[in-house]
Amino acid sequence: MNPIVEFCVNNLANGAREVYEQLNEDPNLDVVEYDCLTYCDLCATSLFALVDGEVVRGDNAADLLQKIYQFLEENPI
Repeated sequence: MNPIVEFCVNNLANGAREVYEQLNEDPNLDVVEYDCLTYCDLCATSLFALVDGEVVRGDNAADLLQKIYQFLEENPI
């Protein structure tokens, strides 16, 4: 079973699209896009993704990508 990384479509529009596309190419991850993840306050103020149900935030796309992989290393399935 692969780790699941979930994105809100609004957060993708705010700058996380690049991260989504890079992660989607990783065969060891299941990457999913939703209309809303109900983290509207967080979505409006930062880039984020849910990684196996945990919020991971980044200051920019590169930072978010790095923090997602760091989270996955520190929290193996």
